[in-house]
Amino acid sequence: MNISTLYETDFNVWIQENITLLKQSRFNEIDADHLIEELEDMAKKDRRELMSRFIILIADLLKWQYQVTHRSNSWRSSIDENRVQIELLLDDVPSLKADFSEVIKDAYQKAVKLAAKETGLESSSFPENCCYTENQLLNEDFYP
Repeated sequence: MNISTLYETDFNVWIQENITLLKQSRFNEIDADHLIEELEDMAKKDRRELMSRFIILIADLLKWQYQVTHRSNSWRSSIDENRVQIELLLDDVPSLKADFSEVIKDAYQKAVKLAAKETGLESSSFPENCCYTENQLLNEDFYP
């Protein structure tokens, strides 16, 4: 069976076959086009994961700050969990730190929508730009 066909029919076998070919230095036989595509997707996946974690973290911090009477252990746990997951992701992919400002900016707009939806507050109730610093977002003792 053609290695390109394996990509469409059995992804795991396709991966194993390409690993074998790479280990044997049989570079002309690898499925380069699909391999490049997968590597590009892997890089995007890490950034999406960071974005997702920041959206939830910021939304929870906004809820914590703007709905004081509704604070709960589940919000605190979610804040703590997302900080841990961001830290683990950064340990694995330290180069993501270079994108922090942009990721936080993009995440903030989505977090405001999420916080507004979950709290019933208007989006305009929250600051226009992220009111938390990078250090505050990652500081395990910071709760606004």
